[in-house]
Amino acid sequence: MKIDVSSFSAPCPCGREHKIHVKDILIEAGAINKIPELLSEIFIGKPEEICIICDDNTYSAAGAQVEDKVKDCMVIVLPSKGLHADNHGVKLAEEKLADNIKLILAVGSGTIHDLSRYLANKRGIPFVSIPTAASVDGFVSTVAAMTWNGFKKTFPAVSPILVIADSAVFSKAPYRLTASGISDLLGKYTALVDWEIAHLVTEEYICNRVCDLELTALNEVCSCLEDLRGNVSEEKRLKAYEQLMYALLLSGIAMQMIGNSRPASGAEHHISHLWEMEVINSPLDAYHGEKVSIGLMIAAEAYHTMKDAIRSGQYEMVSYNGLDYMSLKESFGPKGLYEGMLEENTPDPLEQIDVMEFERLLPQIADIIDKLPSVDTIDELLTRGGCIKYVHEIGLDEHIIPKTICLSPFVRNRLTFMRLTKLIKLL
Repeated sequence: MKIDVSSFSAPCPCGREHKIHVKDILIEAGAINKIPELLSEIFIGKPEEICIICDDNTYSAAGAQVEDKVKDCMVIVLPSKGLHADNHGVKLAEEKLADNIKLILAVGSGTIHDLSRYLANKRGIPFVSIPTAASVDGFVSTVAAMTWNGFKKTFPAVSPILVIADSAVFSKAPYRLTASGISDLLGKYTALVDWEIAHLVTEEYICNRVCDLELTALNEVCSCLEDLRGNVSEEKRLKAYEQLMYALLLSGIAMQMIGNSRPASGAEHHISHLWEMEVINSPLDAYHGEKVSIGLMIAAEAYHTMKDAIRSGQYEMVSYNGLDYMSLKESFGPKGLYEGMLEENTPDPLEQIDVMEFERLLPQIADIIDKLPSVDTIDELLTRGGCIKYVHEIGLDEHIIPKTICLSPFVRNRLTFMRLTKLIKLL
């Protein structure tokens, strides 16, 4: 399967020009065998100027095959244990990256890709994506989601110029990684609702074509859940994995078209980011997508509860008095993140909200929330995908949920309905 990326930069009804940075995407069994041919179309340097970045697991999964196809290239194999997309991970890779390198091949999943795109941007060189698991939707992202000195930040980075996704490789990844990718995609349900509500309330820019692209990605993944896990032929299983990877890459292209993660990241991702900052919890042995799917369940329940209260009149509006500095200091201060939180939340997106006008829009907001599947439907989809759903599955207690709902909107300066609920009190 070859994705015609040029179609996504065609004139758009939204009036904006969408820039696509990835030049070519190939998804098929045996795609790694075509690396020499594909690289010759985009790179005219020497093999010694190419560097493979991977970890010890992904080197075994695909790195060795890639090295065999790109002889005489440099190979950086990072330790997988304790490796994260953070300043420590960057330092590990950067110390080994030779000065003469002009092209990076990222062989791995989310962490390896974020480290590679960050370093490629810093060096001003291109990189190629070679996913070893269908685990995240950020393979073609133009930003790097990093934890920097304990604070979750999004850094400017670069998209890969080429994606070589070998289904014979990523279909063999531990299923937990695949389930994480499914979870990351299903999180778009709340992300899209958040975007549409923000557009209604503040006239924030939105592109319906990009929203449709994300919905296509959602439909793709929902259509192949049984074949990803079921007892089916190898041909059918590979096709399902290619559908999943296609959906993940579509979501990434949607982010490229907008220039940020708005189409793919809302309240559900903010919950994941809060837990990754470890300010109200100890370190978690959980993948990004696993935290997103739990965040999706929490956000969906909160949104539907608020929707029902709006329609039954069981609410009252609350005057907004600005950030709760005491709560933020108590939570983020002990880790030295308080000043960073204040900076992230300046300007405060709630300060621009006219409460009376917001209340007038509540019936329309309830109609938008109707587009969000019910909690039971989301639960069923996650079950079919073999995904994590509840906090206890990643070692958290249910008592953490109220504090998570309270604090998670502040980890990003982005208006979500979760943040807007601070203007509404349930009766």
